[in-house]
Amino acid sequence: MDEKKEQKIVVFTTLSSSDKNLILNGVKLATVFGKELCLTYRLKKSEEKKRHIFKQNLVGYALALKGEIPGLRTSVLVLQERIRDLPEVLADEYEAIIFIADAALFSTFSGAVTESPVPFLFINTQAPLSTFKKVVLPVDLRKETSDSALWCSWFGRFNQSEIVVVAASDKNHDSQQQVGKNVLFTKKLLQKFNVGHHIFRGRKSSLQNSFEAFEFALADKADMLVLLGSSVITPL
Repeated sequence: MDEKKEQKIVVFTTLSSSDKNLILNGVKLATVFGKELCLTYRLKKSEEKKRHIFKQNLVGYALALKGEIPGLRTSVLVLQERIRDLPEVLADEYEAIIFIADAALFSTFSGAVTESPVPFLFINTQAPLSTFKKVVLPVDLRKETSDSALWCSWFGRFNQSEIVVVAASDKNHDSQQQVGKNVLFTKKLLQKFNVGHHIFRGRKSSLQNSFEAFEFALADKADMLVLLGSSVITPL
């Protein structure tokens, strides 16, 4: 019988100074959600001869963490898959549930984001370590909004985060009706788990809702903005 795999918070390291912030955010989420922290490096073809060296670097990271946080479960991976294929491989074969990456490398991962079965969390490595206490969630007409709402509920339940919902304002009756259903679903979900939340009706349509939520998140100094990866309406 196969051994049950641990669900993992995966950190895409670059083996540079920016790794510290990424890893600390990974430690935060692994601790909050009670999951294993997996430190990962994607190997370029030209780096194949250095695979062992890079893996030892990751092992060094993991050992340092174990010394400071004995109860933290850690693992390391060096993979050579195409970036677009990484999310599916990590989700299917290694039980990845969240990916953490440097926001400066968004363009590198953008193709993978739209195909990923698992959410990406892009971190500004120049900013202080996030508490993830205030989370902004744009809600538009897409039914997939329920997935985003579910993830927000996890942050609310396990991290005591406050969820701020910014609802789209569509002129089309059917579109606005679907927005209303999505808002109601989100509200009931957050109430079910006693998650603190506020709901605001935005000024923008579903096409512009994510951009309005982004501006709101900046103005309100939110810790995290949750966006759907689907390019049907809003490219992430």
